[in-house]
Amino acid sequence: MANIALLTDLIEPEAKALGLSLVRVRMQGGKSDPTLQVMAERPDTRQLLIDDCAELSRRISDKFDALEAEGKDPVGEDAYRLEVSSPGIDRPLTRLQDFADWEGQEARIRLVEPFEDRKQISGNLMGVEGTKITVDVNKHKIMTIDFSQVADAKLVMTDRLIAATAPLSTEGADEVFYQDVAEPDAQGTETEEGQH
Repeated sequence: MANIALLTDLIEPEAKALGLSLVRVRMQGGKSDPTLQVMAERPDTRQLLIDDCAELSRRISDKFDALEAEGKDPVGEDAYRLEVSSPGIDRPLTRLQDFADWEGQEARIRLVEPFEDRKQISGNLMGVEGTKITVDVNKHKIMTIDFSQVADAKLVMTDRLIAATAPLSTEGADEVFYQDVAEPDAQGTETEEGQH
């Protein structure tokens, strides 16, 4: 199983070298279709164009190929797909700053363990103070949780969210760059398939 903290430490400098901010790194798909998902964005536009996706994918692949040649395969899968994409409009909220940046927007937050008899809360983000996140839960109750209690969170697609992101360019929207990393062939060389 891949070590996400290690992968993040390896990928983040490659994103920063391109002026990008890393949003999320995770493995998904299980044994049948292992996929290393990398989400990044330009801090100024909160978007990622297809050229950014392609360049980041190349940098990650080159770095991982070099590590694998040294016998230090960071992914630990015989074959996997590398997926580089933007977070999209209904983006995941993975950093404390995301909850501050998207104040006023609706979010769905899954908690590590139940809090006030809830395992999940949905509502409008009201702000961040220190590591505390305040949410107006369904416009009926104000709840404050610590960032450490968040297992998973994402924005909810609403007209308000669409309006808030409308001035952004739609160029490259819904574009994902995939790269299959195949098992070495009989000669020990690796084959790759580019964007599909």
